[in-house]
Amino acid sequence: MPGIKAWIEAMRLRTLPVSVAGVIVGCGCAAYYGSFAWPQAVICLLFAVIAQICSNFANEYYDFRNGLDRKGREGFRRGVTEGDIRPEAMKRATYGLLMADALLGCTLIWWGGPWLFFIGLAIGLFALAYSTGPYPLSHHGLGDAAVVVFFGFVPVCFTCYVQTLFWQWWGVTVPLSLAVGLLAACVLVVNNYRDFDDDLAVGKRTLIVKLGRRSGPWVYLIFGLGALVLAWIALYDRIGKGWTAAAAVYAAAILLLFREVSRRKGAELNPILGMTAMLLLVSSVAVTVALACR
Repeated sequence: MPGIKAWIEAMRLRTLPVSVAGVIVGCGCAAYYGSFAWPQAVICLLFAVIAQICSNFANEYYDFRNGLDRKGREGFRRGVTEGDIRPEAMKRATYGLLMADALLGCTLIWWGGPWLFFIGLAIGLFALAYSTGPYPLSHHGLGDAAVVVFFGFVPVCFTCYVQTLFWQWWGVTVPLSLAVGLLAACVLVVNNYRDFDDDLAVGKRTLIVKLGRRSGPWVYLIFGLGALVLAWIALYDRIGKGWTAAAAVYAAAILLLFREVSRRKGAELNPILGMTAMLLLVSSVAVTVALACR
C-alpha cells in the first residue's frame, strides 16, 4: 500500500466521526442558547479532526518504536509496521501537523481569550500522552477515561463556549458532552476488544485487558446505555415527545451492535468499530438539529 494510500490509512478515517461529533453537539448547544457562530464552529471542527489525526499518527509511530505492533495484526493496517511509511516520516508528520493545529487553535483566542491557550496545550499533550511519555494512557487502562474527556467534555463544552462566551455547566452542555464521550469510548472498547490478544502479549494494559476478554461486550453496552441516560437527562424536558422515539431507535441500535460485538472476534470487529463511530455521528447530528430547532 505505497504512497498516499498508506497515509490515508494511517489517518484511520473510520474513526474520525468521533472528533466531528463533539464539535457538532457543541454547535447544537450554542444554537440552543441562541449564539451559533460559523467562524468558531469551522475552526473548532478543523482543530478537532487534525488533533485526532495527530493522535492516530503518534499512536502508530510510538507503538512501532516501542515494539507493541506486529505485522499482520487483527486491526487496521499500520503503515509504519508494515514498512509502507518510514518511521522518521511518521514522526515528522505527527509533530508538523501538531504545530499547524496549534496555530489554528490559537485563532480561537480572538473570541475566547488567552486562557484558551492552555486548553489547546492540554489537547496537544493528550494527543501524544495517549501513546507515549512516562505513563502512556492507552497502556495503563486510562485510554477510555481520556476519550470521555477529550472527545466528549472538551469539544462539546469549549465549542459551545467560544460561541456563547459563557459557561452553562449543567443545562444541556455537560450531560451531552459526557454522553458523546461515552459513545466515543465505545469505539475504543471495540478496538481494544479486537486487539485483546495482541495487547496482552506485549503487556499493553488497556481497560479490556485489565477486566478480561469477556468484559468487552458488557463495557460496550454499559457505555452505550450510559450515553443514552445522560442524553435523556439533558433533552427530555427540552425537545418533547419526539425524543422518546429517537431514544428508542438509539437503544435498539446499541443492543444490536452489542449482540454483534459479542458474536465477533478479531478483524470481524472492524466493521462494528466503523458502525459505532457512525452511530455517534448520526446521533450527534440528530441531537443538534433538535436543539437548533427548539
